Amino acid sequence: MAGRIKQMIEEILAERSKGNEMLARVIRTKLILKGISPEKYTDQSDDDPKIIRKLKKMTKEVSHGNKRPFMNIRTASSEKNTAEDAVDELMGIFGSNNMKMMIFFASAKFDPEEISARMQAAFPGVTVFGCSTAGEIVSGRLLKGSVVAMAFDEESLLDVKVEVVRNLKRKVDVGDAFCSFERHFGEAADEMKPSQYLGIILIDGMCGLEEKVMDAIGDKTNVIFLGGSAADDLRFRKTFVFANGRSYADAAVLTLLKPAAPFDLVKTQSVRAMGAELVVTKANEDKREIIEFNNKPASIAYAEVLGVSVHELAACFPSHPLGLVIDGEPYIRSPTQISGDSVFFHCSSVEGMPLSLLELTNLIEDTRNVLERSRAKLGGISGVIVFNCAHRALELEFNKQSREYGELFAEIPTIGFNSYGEQFIGHMNQTATMIVFR
Repeated sequence: MAGRIKQMIEEILAERSKGNEMLARVIRTKLILKGISPEKYTDQSDDDPKIIRKLKKMTKEVSHGNKRPFMNIRTASSEKNTAEDAVDELMGIFGSNNMKMMIFFASAKFDPEEISARMQAAFPGVTVFGCSTAGEIVSGRLLKGSVVAMAFDEESLLDVKVEVVRNLKRKVDVGDAFCSFERHFGEAADEMKPSQYLGIILIDGMCGLEEKVMDAIGDKTNVIFLGGSAADDLRFRKTFVFANGRSYADAAVLTLLKPAAPFDLVKTQSVRAMGAELVVTKANEDKREIIEFNNKPASIAYAEVLGVSVHELAACFPSHPLGLVIDGEPYIRSPTQISGDSVFFHCSSVEGMPLSLLELTNLIEDTRNVLERSRAKLGGISGVIVFNCAHRALELEFNKQSREYGELFAEIPTIGFNSYGEQFIGHMNQTATMIVFR
């Protein structure tokens, strides 16, 4: 038989997008991130059993307004040295207003269990969650060794629910979390409208399973989950996510919320394609290892397109990462090291995936532009949550632009953190993903 793959792709696009072109683009991106390029398949394409199994899984998962006012969002930060003093300072700033949800990001210098327990105890009855960081962001400033927090009141959120997905290394399974979401909101996950619901994901940045978790979430719902991978001040030892007054490693915190005002989801990366392309011809996805590009040893092929020797290649990694380009948008895969002929990355890539050679552009200007576009789209901004790659933070430090970057958010209630990877439909690096609230 032939053509079954094309038919299944068309059925998934029709069922999940329901005629919404924006959703159709999101779903096509999800397919490409799974290694399934819709344009590749025709009525004559062979029915690859591996691809059919992936599509059947998606099909199985599928089977199971008026303009609102601005949101009341408040932010606070503390640079105190102990968890007790930091939380006390945050309590003094926030007071005891009618808070419904609080998200916080805390330096790895704080004991994870203590900071989570104290934050929840300080704000009883509030949905409190967060993660450890490699640097924090608060309106107008980039910090280190601090705690930053953002609070939403009862009028700003119609509803919110947090779930913790544990033991990721044993098995990636978000089923129970989404059953809980469906019970709480009284609506099937695959019927939730992305214009009404928003997902936030914070995940252990050392687990190496972000792709699989995002893939599983994408099979459950069209709601976009956006977020970052927890960090530990560039020690790369152990990272934590926080919820319910507890800290968790080998876990992800999934939060589903219904904001009371419009929002915009942003992915920004300061790179452009240089024209050269490397196709992954042999890879170990679980290890995020690419063994061959264009049927050549990966390190040799990568060095050739840059015009450098293999010995010089690693020095080019920060300025010339690779990216999967979808509809003109790059999803960056940052290389980490060379081992033998293989190149290892912070993100995995599937065999057959075309990766474009990238070069850096103006990070400050690019970020300013996306914020202005969101402002124009929403008619104003009441708050921003930023998940900023640690690579970008290092680039800002190297170029002595950290203060200038922080000032981009000076007039906006903002919090964020420097992450070990970013989530937006899929998993990527050297990117900032942002939630912008009207």
